[in-house]
Parts: sequence; structure tokens; C-alpha cells
Amino acid sequence: MSRVAPPLLPRLARVLNGLGENIRLARLRRGHTAVTVAERAGITRNTLARVERGDPAVSMGIYARVLQALRLDGDLGLIARDDALGRRLQDAGLLLPRGGRPAARAGANRKSTVSRSD
Repeated sequence: MSRVAPPLLPRLARVLNGLGENIRLARLRRGHTAVTVAERAGITRNTLARVERGDPAVSMGIYARVLQALRLDGDLGLIARDDALGRRLQDAGLLLPRGGRPAARAGANRKSTVSRSD
């Protein structure tokens, strides 16, 4: 029985289509046939065609193997590299720790070590 995945947002579908097209163009610029790249990546020609179409059902590992076959695997380090939203959330103190409760602000739960003498 197959699992039904939720549909992609149109913007994300366009991004994946663009990624597939970039991979196809990189293969063509290098003068490699689809069969050669598929063999180097250890996948079938049909799976490579799905990668080049930006199929979201293809695993990220397969995309990584195709990029490696094209010597573009260094580009994987650029994914999620600039996490501007995450940094803003961290700066605002809104990130949740693993327990799921909001992080305590620095000093909020500490008892004052300064004693008052009136």
C-alpha cells in the first residue's frame, strides 16, 4: 500500500523543478549522457529523469549522489546555510528547547544573590 504525501506548495514545487533543471543543464554542459551519470550515481536512467524533473518523491540521498557524480556535491553545504529566521527567533529568545517548553530568560529563575540591607 502506498503512502500519500501532502501536496507541495507551488513555490516549493517551482524550486524543485528549478533544481532538476539546473542538474540537467550541468550534465549537458559536461557532455555526459544520462546513462553515464545514472551509472556513476548508482541509479537507473528513469530515476535520473525524475531528478532532472525535480520530482519531490526522490530522496535527498539520490539528489546528493547525482550531484556527486557531477562533482557538484560541494553545493549541498549551501542548503539552509543562511537561517535568517532561526537567528531572529534565537535573538528574540523564542526557540524551544528539546523539552518543548520556552527557554528561561537569563536570570529569570535565579534568586538574587544581592542582599538588601535597609
